[in-house]
Amino acid sequence: MPLWTSSEAIKATSGSCSVAWKAEGISIDTRTIMPGDLFIALTDRRDGHEFVAHALAKGAAAALVSHVPTNVDKNAPLLIVKDVMEGLNALGRAARSRTNARIVAVTGSVGKTSTKEMLKTVLAFQGRTHASIASYNNHWGVPLTLASMPHDTEFGIFEIGMNHPGEIAPLSQIVQPHVGLITSIAPAHMEAFNGIDEIAAEKAEIFTGLDPFGVAILPADIDTIDILVKGALSKKATILGFGTKADAYRLIALEAYKDVTVIQAQFRGAPAVLKLNAIGRHFAMNALGVLAAVEALAGDPGRAAVDLFRWKPSAGRGRRELISLDPDKSFQEFELIDDAYNANPASMVAAFESLASMQPAVVGTASRKSRKIAILGDMLELGVNEIMYHISLAKNLHLCSLDIVHCVGTRMRSCYDVLPVEIRGDWVETAEEFKSKLQTMIMPGDMVLVKGSLGSNVSTIVDPIRKLGQR
Repeated sequence: MPLWTSSEAIKATSGSCSVAWKAEGISIDTRTIMPGDLFIALTDRRDGHEFVAHALAKGAAAALVSHVPTNVDKNAPLLIVKDVMEGLNALGRAARSRTNARIVAVTGSVGKTSTKEMLKTVLAFQGRTHASIASYNNHWGVPLTLASMPHDTEFGIFEIGMNHPGEIAPLSQIVQPHVGLITSIAPAHMEAFNGIDEIAAEKAEIFTGLDPFGVAILPADIDTIDILVKGALSKKATILGFGTKADAYRLIALEAYKDVTVIQAQFRGAPAVLKLNAIGRHFAMNALGVLAAVEALAGDPGRAAVDLFRWKPSAGRGRRELISLDPDKSFQEFELIDDAYNANPASMVAAFESLASMQPAVVGTASRKSRKIAILGDMLELGVNEIMYHISLAKNLHLCSLDIVHCVGTRMRSCYDVLPVEIRGDWVETAEEFKSKLQTMIMPGDMVLVKGSLGSNVSTIVDPIRKLGQR
């Protein structure tokens, strides 16, 4: 069955098209478009209509446009609507109305994408599963994910994010989830909010579009839990908690061993043990939220607890990699922890705790012990208290237990200046400056964490570190 036929798309969008077509997928990017895709001519930095001809030349089944581009034949397969963004929203709403899938929407200050990927991993073994690609969680990413959902989907997983007030509610109304999961509440995007309570209230808007008999999955340990509970109860939702204070999915203890986290928990009062193929308390918490969501989706949380071990962090979100400096010598290796996709105070602290608890994959030599090294970039969008948040990192006990801490960026200078002298490494203003120092900074046996906001460009240090192993 095609994803969309021209007649279905015309009906959904109230658009017009003189040519019949069938689309197998949806794309907004001609660099990755596949033959048979419906190209959506969105406008961002450039007008998507400029790329319609190229999309059709690459085999696009049709294009969603607001007018006929000058370099495209008027008889081309064009679905013409008044507004392309609203046309995409209309496709998303139509896709939602035609599916019988059980839908979960995920939001939170940290852990959204990892939680979404965990859900995708475990639910794929319980039914036909469709999930957001990458971090498609904004005003165009959510309807794009909906419009891309096949007819026969059994589980739909949608990540919903925000930078400003008022963004989550309309996206929730489009998704209409049966289950709303909030991972955590922490200082993030503070420039647009007057305190953490406002962030919690905005995240609670995930329940705006919740099904009348829906379920709210809440992090029981956070200080703003009352705000989330109020939001859930306003929609008459059933509440399931996860965390050390939760009744339903409670964390009892965890232990890190090499690259595995062993979790002792209680599921509805019954003792349980599960393993994650990753290190970190934050991942353990996310896993419990995932199991609660699986239960709420009428899935099998016991099966999901086993399948969670199949999940691994993706690039930029805590993935561990072993880098060989000399393929013929196993002791000439170091370990890279790539957590450079994003950062805020909560995710920084989680990364420090994870690194501090990790056991080295490479044993140091008699002359050089294994070192734990952090390369930290600026945290962005923290508002007027951004310097205070950076300074507070230097007081974290897990960070202070590391061997060396390097800092990158003007904001991170405030952290660097108050770091204990014995662990203070280098400070540079830009990531580009730091790259030239790498060969002398990393030695065999080291464990190297790279962490910072995407806008700090500290993620650009990751590939040069990998390439140290290609000499």
